Formats: sequence, structure tokens, C-alpha cells
Amino acid sequence: MKLTVRHTTRYRFTEPVRGVVQSLRLWPCDCASQKVLRWNVVTEGALRGAEFTDGAGDRTALASWRGPIDALSVEVSGEVETSDLSGVLRAHREKGSASLYLRATRHIKADNDLRELSAVALAGMNTASDLSRAHALAGAIADAIEYVPGETRAHTTAAEALAGGKGVCQDHTHALISVAHVAGIPARYVMGYLQSSEAGSPHEASHAWAELFVSDLGWVGFDAANRCCPDERYIRLGSGYDAQDAAPIRGLVQGSSPDEHLEVEVEVTAEQQQQQ
Repeated sequence: MKLTVRHTTRYRFTEPVRGVVQSLRLWPCDCASQKVLRWNVVTEGALRGAEFTDGAGDRTALASWRGPIDALSVEVSGEVETSDLSGVLRAHREKGSASLYLRATRHIKADNDLRELSAVALAGMNTASDLSRAHALAGAIADAIEYVPGETRAHTTAAEALAGGKGVCQDHTHALISVAHVAGIPARYVMGYLQSSEAGSPHEASHAWAELFVSDLGWVGFDAANRCCPDERYIRLGSGYDAQDAAPIRGLVQGSSPDEHLEVEVEVTAEQQQQQ
């Protein structure tokens, strides 16, 4: 499948600031499930700095805007050819050990309820395969947290989302990583795009899912929010320990601290829809 992406992020400040510095992780990698046909990241008015590929195989670039500035935008457009490998990440070059992703952060730290959920989900599965155990954990999170937008915030933790029983893909992903860690399974947060609307209409944000490390297969993606493994509708951007670490854009405002207004619009369209 060929997917076309348009992703625009706009920032507006109530007062001009002296400058803005951002770390951008907005380039999908080539791997067995996706091939980048064209990709462009526009940061109008910015000075582009160092670019590098980190140990997880994700490309990062630095951009800075000199003020006074009261608005800026980052525009992404491109086309990626994707295929369905049942969530298995193959031919992705990275240097870090999977064991690095047993580290807990504030967002994914397990409390007693998450530890209990992990144990209940895996009850009687001592001889089951790692893949079966991973699917059981993903299913348990999907059952425990209902997909309901607006019930959680950017800093909501996995424990808080489970306690509330409602959340969005970020919450499902944090909770799945947490219960996987309880079970001794390395897991990480993945940010990317999902073609989820038949009409190809714009969405307010990009998408997130978890990757769990499964013996004999390596990293395998699990989208608990949609009860599936990533398929040809998904484009993988990058990974991290949690949503904050994997964020496609992270920035610092220089000068005063005015109110900031953020607008994000993401549109992912399949080629066959464009031909109709």
C-alpha cells in the first residue's frame, strides 16, 4: 500500500519570544515493512543544525528560530510504500540491546494494579510462547482501558489511565509497556502514523503503539487501542521509553514564558482512495 502523509504543527505565542530550539524526529526509516518514496520536512525561517541517527535507528535533526517570533510551523509531507508483516520489525538497523527497554519512567512505572493485571493476564501461560504472552498482555490492556478521547492528558501515567479505565492510544501504549515490564519483557513506545479513516480526513494527532521484544522474532508491534498488530496502514517514525522520550518534536522556548497555542493536523491517505 502507498500512503501519503501531510502533518502540520503550528505554534503561536501570546507574546514574541527570543527564540525556539527544537529536536525533530520526523523521518521514517526504511525497513522491511516500509520504504520511503519521498519525504520532506519544512521548517520555514529556521536554521537547521546537526542531523544524526541514534542508537535506536531513528533520525533526528535540530532546528532553531531566532526571534522575536510569535509563530512558527513544521510541515511534513511524503509518501511511503508499506506492507503487512504482522507487526514484526525487520531490517531495522539499531545498535542498542533490547534489555535497555526494561527501564521504567514516571509514565510507565507499574503500581499494584498494573502488576496484578499483568499476573492475571498471564495466569496459566508459563509454558506459552513469548508471542502468545505478548498478545495476552495487549488484549488485557484493551479490555481494561476503554478508548475515550478527552479523559486523559499528556502527562497521565499508565497507573492513572488504568485507574480511570479510559484513555487514548498514548495511555494504552504506556500501560502495555508497564505490564510487559512486570512480566520481564522489554517494551518500548513507538510514534508514527495510522491510515484509519476511509475518507482520509484529517486527524488531530499522530498515532502510538508499543513494541515488545519476542524471542525468535525480535521487536513486534502491538496496538492495544485498536486490538491489532501494525499492518500496511501504519508508518513507523521512531521509538523511546515513553511518549515524552519518543515525541516527534521536542522544543525549548528562549526568553519569557508566554502562553503557547498548539495546533496539529495529520492526514494519511491511501493511494487507492486518491484514484477514486
